[in-house]
Amino acid sequence: MAQLISGLEYSKKVLNEVAAGIAHTKETHPHFKPCLAIVQVGDRSDSNVYIGAKLKKAAEIGAQGKLVKLPASISQAELEKEIDALNEDDTVDGIIVQLPLDCTTAIDADEVIDRIDHLKDVDGLTRENAGRLARGELSSTVFPCTPHGCLYLVQQATGDDNYVAGKHVVVLGRSKIVGSPAAALFMWHQGTTTICHSRTKNIEEHCRRADVLIVAIGKKNFVKGDWIKPGAVVIDCGINVEANSEPGKKNKLYGDVDFEAAKEVAGYITPVPGGVGPMTVAMLIKNTFEQALKRRYGERKLGEWKLSYLKPILVKPVPSDIAVSRSQPPKDIQLLAREIGIKKSELDLFGDKKAKVSLKVLDRLAHVKDGKYVVVAGITPTPLGEGKSTTTIGLVQAIGAHLKKNVFACVRQPSQGPTFGIKGGAAGGGYSQVIPMEEFNLHLTGDIHAITAANNLLAAAIDARVFHESTQKDDALFNRLAPQNKQGVRVLSAVQKRRLTRLGIPVVDDGNLLSEVDRTRFARLNIDESTITWNRVLDTNDRFLRSIEIGLGPQEKGHSRKTQFDITVASEIMAILALTTSLDDMRDRLGKIVIGSDKDGNPVTADDIGITDALAVLMRDTVRPNLMQTLEGTPVFVHAGPFANIAHGQSSILADRLALKLVGPEGFVITEAGFGADIGMEKFFDIKCRYSHLQPHAVVLVATIRALKMHGGGPPVVAGAPLKHEYLEENLGLVEGGCDSNLRKQIENANKFGVPVVVCVNKFATDTKAEIDLVVAKAKAHGALHAVVSEHWAEGGEGAIQLAEAVIEACNAKSNFKFLYPMEMPLEKKIETIAKEIYGADGIELSEAAQKKLETYTRQGFSALPICMAKTHLSLSSDPTKKGAPTGFTLPIRDVRASIGAGFIYPLVGEMTTMPGLNTRPCFYDITIDPQTEQIDGLF
Repeated sequence: MAQLISGLEYSKKVLNEVAAGIAHTKETHPHFKPCLAIVQVGDRSDSNVYIGAKLKKAAEIGAQGKLVKLPASISQAELEKEIDALNEDDTVDGIIVQLPLDCTTAIDADEVIDRIDHLKDVDGLTRENAGRLARGELSSTVFPCTPHGCLYLVQQATGDDNYVAGKHVVVLGRSKIVGSPAAALFMWHQGTTTICHSRTKNIEEHCRRADVLIVAIGKKNFVKGDWIKPGAVVIDCGINVEANSEPGKKNKLYGDVDFEAAKEVAGYITPVPGGVGPMTVAMLIKNTFEQALKRRYGERKLGEWKLSYLKPILVKPVPSDIAVSRSQPPKDIQLLAREIGIKKSELDLFGDKKAKVSLKVLDRLAHVKDGKYVVVAGITPTPLGEGKSTTTIGLVQAIGAHLKKNVFACVRQPSQGPTFGIKGGAAGGGYSQVIPMEEFNLHLTGDIHAITAANNLLAAAIDARVFHESTQKDDALFNRLAPQNKQGVRVLSAVQKRRLTRLGIPVVDDGNLLSEVDRTRFARLNIDESTITWNRVLDTNDRFLRSIEIGLGPQEKGHSRKTQFDITVASEIMAILALTTSLDDMRDRLGKIVIGSDKDGNPVTADDIGITDALAVLMRDTVRPNLMQTLEGTPVFVHAGPFANIAHGQSSILADRLALKLVGPEGFVITEAGFGADIGMEKFFDIKCRYSHLQPHAVVLVATIRALKMHGGGPPVVAGAPLKHEYLEENLGLVEGGCDSNLRKQIENANKFGVPVVVCVNKFATDTKAEIDLVVAKAKAHGALHAVVSEHWAEGGEGAIQLAEAVIEACNAKSNFKFLYPMEMPLEKKIETIAKEIYGADGIELSEAAQKKLETYTRQGFSALPICMAKTHLSLSSDPTKKGAPTGFTLPIRDVRASIGAGFIYPLVGEMTTMPGLNTRPCFYDITIDPQTEQIDGLF
C-alpha cells in the first residue's frame, strides 16, 4: 500500500516557511511586503476560483495579491502594455498571466508571457527562464511552480533531498507548463529522465521502469496500476472534471492515474485533489517571496551598480579636448542607465548618448539612504580658471573607475554664449571630461531654449498688459479678461481666482457677481513701468542688446520704453530651475516671480499677470535632469546653469537629490560651485543647501600654483596674453604669499561652515615639486584636513586616485555643518555678515538706492530670504585688481534686487554685466563641421 503524499500538508509547510521569512525580513525592512500581480483576461469562472485561492493564500502569510482584471476584448498590444507597466512597477515582485486567456481577440499567450521581466516571472514560463532551466543554470532560474512542487513532494515524502539522483524519472506529457520543465528540473537534479508523449510507443513499458513517475497529460485514469513499478513514487498532476448528474452534488475530480489501482503498487502517491494542486499555489508564493528578496536586497540590490568602465588610451602630449572626447566612444546611454538602476520607463532618450531622467526615481528610491555629498570649490581664480570642472570629473572617474565605488558628478549646463565667445565650453578638459563634449556644450536637451521661451513669454505678457490697460477703459478691460460664454457666465480661470484671493476679494465662479469696484481692482495691475525689472533673454553673447528701446512700431501707439536683453542663463527662471524641488514647487516659484511694482509700491507677480501655469507648461520637461557620462564611463547629471554672480552658480537640487538616491548610502555625489569659494561655495551652503535640506560631507578646494603666485604678488594674468616668466619658473616666495593670503582665507571660509576641507593642487606641467610640497604643507597648516596633488587633466581618473582617497576619508570625518546666518536676520545684517566673515571687509556701505530697495523688500515681506551677493569673482573685495586676501576695505553695495521666485535677494557690488559681448576674434572662427560625416571640430 502506497504512502499518501499530502500536498495540503506540505504546502502548509512551505507557506509557513515563507511567512516566517517575511516576518524575519520585516525586522530589518519594516515595509517589506512581497507583491504578486495576477493578470486575468476575461471572466472565466474556473479562473476566478483559482485566482481567489492564490490571493487568499498570499494574504494569509503576509504577502500582497494584486488582481489586474482586463476585458475579453483587450488587444495584444494593450495587454503587453499592461505587462510592461507591471514590469516597471517596483512594488510588484511577481507577475503571472492566468491561463487560458478568455479573450475575443487573437492573442499570442506565449508572446505575452515572454514580455514579463524574468526576475518577476514567478511562474517560470518566460523563454529566458525556460532556457536557463534547460541549460541547467539553476542558480539564476525561477523554477516553474508545478514542476518545482512535484520535486519538493518527492524530496519531502522520501525524506531525501537527493532522492532523484541516479533514479529513472519518467514524465508523461511535454507541455510547456509542466511536462517539459519537469523533465529538465529532475534531470538537473541528477535523475535519468525520459519524456513520453502522444507519439511515444509502448508507454506502459516506460512507466514500468520509472522510479519516479510524473503524469501530466489530462486524461482521466490513463495510467493503470500494472504500469507502475513496485515502490515507485507517483506524482499525478492531472485534473479531470466529471460532472455529477445528481442535483446539488459537486462535480468529481480525477487524476491522470487510476488512483485505487496504483496505490496498491506504488511506494508513494499523490491524491487528486489535495496533491499537486496546493503545491503549485505554495510554490508560486514562495517564488514571489524569493524574487522580492533577490530584487530588493539580494545580490543586485537597489543602489548597487555593476558598471562597465571605459578605458581611454592616454596620449602625451595631451591632444585637444575635442580630440580626446572623440577618441573614446561613449556607452549607449540606455546601458549606462540600466547599470546604475534607472528603469527604461524612467528614461527619455535624446539620441543614444544623452537622456532625461524622470523624477519618479525619487519616489521609487524614497527608502534608500542618501550617499555622501561633496562640493568642489576653488580659491579666487585667475581669468583663465583653475580647473574646478576638470577636477570634478577627474575625481568621479577616480572614485568610480579606479576605486570601484558608486559615484555621480552633477554639473551645470553651459551657455552657448561663452561656447561661441571666448571662454569655450565647460565639459572639463583633457582626460577628465564629459563626453561627447559637442553634445554637452551645444543644445543638450533644449532646457536653455525652454527657459528662453518661458522668460520671453513673460516679458511679452508684461508689456502687452501695460499696453492694454493704458488703451482700455475699466469695463472693456474687465470684459476682455473675463469674457462671457454662451450661457452668459464670465468663467474665471484658476490663476484669476488666485488673484481674487490675494486681493482679499471673495472667490466667485462667475465674474458677473463681482462688484464694479472689485472688477476694477481685479482687472488693473497698474504696473509702474519704471520699476519693471524683467528683461528679455537670448543665449548668445550680443553687446548691442544691453540697452534697447521697444514699442516703436506704429501699432503700439507710442507706448515705448527702454529695456535690455540678458543672456538666458542670467534669467531668474534658470535660477528657479536650479533651486526647485519638484514640478509643483517650480510652478509655485514661477508664480512668485516679481516683475516690478504697481503705482502704490506693491509687488506685481507673474501670477498677477496670469501666466504661471503657461510658464510651467513650457518648463515641464526641464525639471528632469540630463544624463551623460564621463570619459571613463561614470554617470553625470548635467542640469541647470545659473550665473554665479547674480544667481548662485550651481547645478540643480533635483540632480543632486536623484544622484544621492541612485548611488546609495555607500556612494558619492560630487557637485561643483561656480567661481571661488567666497562666492560659489558660500551660496552653495547658504542658498542651495538651505532649500534642498541636504548636508554636505566635504569640500574640495581647488588651487593652482599659477593662481597662488598671482595672489602672492605676481604680475596680472590676462586672458589671451602669454603668461609672464614668474608663472613658468619656480618661485617659492610668490607661492608662499598666495598660500598665506588667499588659500588661507578660503580654507577658513570653508571651515566656518563646519565641513572638512580637502585642498586639491591641480598640477600643471610647469609646477615644480618644491612648489607643490610647499602648498601641501601650507594648506594643512591653515586648516585643511588633507592636501593632495592631482594630475587628472593628463592622466584621467588614475591621476586623481590620491585625491579620491582623501575625499572618501574626509566624508567619514566628523562634520558639523551650519549656515553662516539665520534667515530671520535683517537683510542689511546678512549682507554685512557675508562681507565681514567671507570677504574680510570691515563693513558695508549702502548707496541711497540700495537702502531704499532693502526697505521696500522688507516692507513687502521678503526679508526672510537668503542673500546672493553679486560681485567680481576675481577678488575677495569689490576691486578685481586686489589679489590675495585684502583687508581694511568697505564693501560698496550700489543696488539691491530681488529674485523672489528663485528665493533670494541679490545685492550688486559694482557693475554686473548680464549680457556678455563678443570679442574681436570669438572662438566661432575655429568651429567647423564636415557636411559628409557631420563631425564637429573646434570646440574646446
